[in-house]
Parts: sequence; C-alpha cells; structure tokens
Amino acid sequence: MTQAFSWFTYLLVCLKTLALKMEAETSWTTYPYNYITTHVPEAESYSDEQSQDETKVQTFPMDSLLPNDLLERILTFLPIASIFRAGTVCKRWNEIVSSQRFLSNFSNNNSSVPQSPWYFMFTSTDDPSGYAYDPVIRKWYSFDLPCIETSNWFVASSCGLVCFMDNDCRNKIYVSNPITKHWRKLTEPPGHRSTDYTALSTSVNRAKQSYSVSIVKSKQVPGDFFQWDLSVHLYSSETMTWTTRVTDVLTGWRGGDESVICDNVLYFLIYSTGGSDHRHGLVALELSSTSSSSGVLMRSFIPMPCSLTCGRLMNLKEKLVVVGGIGKHDRPDIIKGIGVWVLKGGGGKEWQEVARMPQRFFQGFGELDDVFASSGSDDMVYVQSYGSPALLTFDMNLKCWKWSQKCPVSKKFPLQLFTGFCFEPRLEIAP
Repeated sequence: MTQAFSWFTYLLVCLKTLALKMEAETSWTTYPYNYITTHVPEAESYSDEQSQDETKVQTFPMDSLLPNDLLERILTFLPIASIFRAGTVCKRWNEIVSSQRFLSNFSNNNSSVPQSPWYFMFTSTDDPSGYAYDPVIRKWYSFDLPCIETSNWFVASSCGLVCFMDNDCRNKIYVSNPITKHWRKLTEPPGHRSTDYTALSTSVNRAKQSYSVSIVKSKQVPGDFFQWDLSVHLYSSETMTWTTRVTDVLTGWRGGDESVICDNVLYFLIYSTGGSDHRHGLVALELSSTSSSSGVLMRSFIPMPCSLTCGRLMNLKEKLVVVGGIGKHDRPDIIKGIGVWVLKGGGGKEWQEVARMPQRFFQGFGELDDVFASSGSDDMVYVQSYGSPALLTFDMNLKCWKWSQKCPVSKKFPLQLFTGFCFEPRLEIAP
C-alpha cells in the first residue's frame, strides 16, 4: 500500500508540474489537439552495456511501473487544458490521452477535475478573434475558432458542440468542436434566405451521439408591420436532413434572435409589435412530435416574469433559464437591473426567480434596453457588458456573483463593442 501511495504521489506531483507549466502559457493554440498525435517524444532506451554494469544505478520513470488503467485514472485529474501538455510527455501518455476510452471516461468521470463551461469573448468587430476563459484555473487563452468568419455570425452551443451560421445569406451553417477543431458543414436549410430575424439553437443527445439544429425564421408580411410569417426548421444529424416543423402567421408579435432547446422542447422569444403590455413573450414547441403543423404557436404562449428590456435564453441541466434586463416602471426601455429566472417544470408557465444582480455589479452596464450578452451551461451563467471586456459569472448552486480574471484585451476606441458565448470544453464529442 505504501509503494502504491508513493506512485500515486509521484504522478500527482508530475501532473501538478504540468498544470503549473500550462499557467505560464497564454495561447491555447500552442498545443492544438492534433499536436498530441503528431509530436510525441520517444522513450529513452538503455544499452546492454549499461544494464550489465552493476556499478551504475539504473533510473527509470516511476510511472512505468503503473498499469495503463491506473495511469489513465490518475490523468483524469488534470484540467482539460493540461491534457494537451500531457500528450506530449511521452509516447505512452500520448496513446492514453488520445484513446477513445480515455476521452469518454475523462468527460464522464465525476471524480475528475470539474470541467466547467468556458466563455469565448470576441475582441474585434471585424473578425472572430478572441480569448477563451477557463473558470477552473481562472485563466484566459488566446483562442482560434473553426469555420466562423466574422464576429456577428449566429452562435449556439450544446454539450461541447458549437453551431455557427453566417449573418448575410444565412445559408452557411457549421457544427464544430472548438477544442478539437473538428467540424462539419450542414446542408442549406429550407425557406427564404432573406428573413428579417433568425434564431439559432442546437441540442446534443449524448446517449445517441447525435445532435439537432433549429432555425426560427421571421419575416414581415409585406405592407403589414403587425403580421409576421414565422417558420421553424429542424436538422437531424441522424438523417442529415432538414424538416420544416411549423409555418405560422403571428399577429402583434414577431420572432427574434433568441432560442434554445431544453428537454426536447424548443423555446424562442417573440417581440411585441403593438397591442401588448409586455415587450416580450415566450413560445414553446414540442420537438418530439414528427408532424408539421400551423396556427398553433400562440397556444403555447408563456408570459415573461416581468417587464423586460431584453432576454437571454439558456439550457442549464435541461431547465430553461432566462437572464433578463429589468425595465423601469415609467420607462420600460430603460434597464434598472438584471435578473435570473427558471421556468418551472411539468409544462407549466410559472417562473421562479433565482437571483437579481447586486447593484455593485450592475453599475457600468449602461441604461439602454439591450446592453449585455449572457449565456450559460451546467450551473454557470456568464454575463458580459457589450461596452467592455469585463465578464461576470453567476453560480446557480451557490447563488454567488463573481468577476472573472481580467481579460487580456483593452478597449481600442470608445465605441468598441464586445460579445461572446459559452461552451462546454469536451474532447469526445464530434460533429
């Protein structure tokens, strides 16, 4: 038992050393995923003369005495960023961390280092360059995204996959794993390209190793601002085809750019075009039904918890969470605070308030109606002001607000805007 404990201690020291080396690096692209399988140092060999020389003491790495399954178990204690460094230590470690079994066990092992969702922050309005924030080690990495061409593209994420769609013709759609850089281009969705508003969402089914992508399109009826054509299109990776699930005409409401899939239900925000006391509403569409339908959307209308200036939808453990700007009573277009609500389960239409952002954190967000980006996963919510690279985190379990480490980017001009999105860092998910 003592000898086994020494091996374990030795390996943990090695892993800690790797993690400390990673802390000194600021570029995630220093060790891209394919580096693991292409740059592996060979193990040192020992000559026969050396083995026959009894006067010399042979040295060898202690981890060579460990069986692969135990070494694999120990390596799962590394943060995901250090897995890339571990794969460059030696050929044996490389084979372990690049095996499908390790990748699956690493992501599913609850006793390993918690892999909290990361946040990617765009730092330019012209290109998709930016930094990714790892809340486990509280570190920012210079990070390159695959496929995306400009920062104003539509983005949606789920369980390690990120979906990108261009903001011009809205016919270029990619699904990728931003950690491994693996990606796939989807076929063009049905419907007119020239829509006025589009909402993108995606959902991964880990049990089936499949995913779906949803697009909600909204276009004004010619000559009538109060009526809007709305359609919902769904892509399945199992059939690699699109289906049109709903076509409808909304009166007094239009679609927008906020949607999310939770527990096989598509939720998307709709915006009042007149005749309503609230600026926003929510529509729920059950995706398990395979038949398309029309004229049914408003039957599932869900009022928002209060008068909001803006709303952000997210899936946290298959529960719908809304982060919204709270409007003033006399000026509903002026934001006075930010709140977090969760929709009660069981197909209900009631909201439970989780928290409101303390005033000391809210200061600096501005007073206009739409001043922040927000997304989340697992139990983590990120809130970012459009006007600065400051990033605020909210833990749903601890009900704790906390600023992230300062992003290594500064504002170049007064009107520069920032935005971003949240994604789960996973190694085993492929599009």
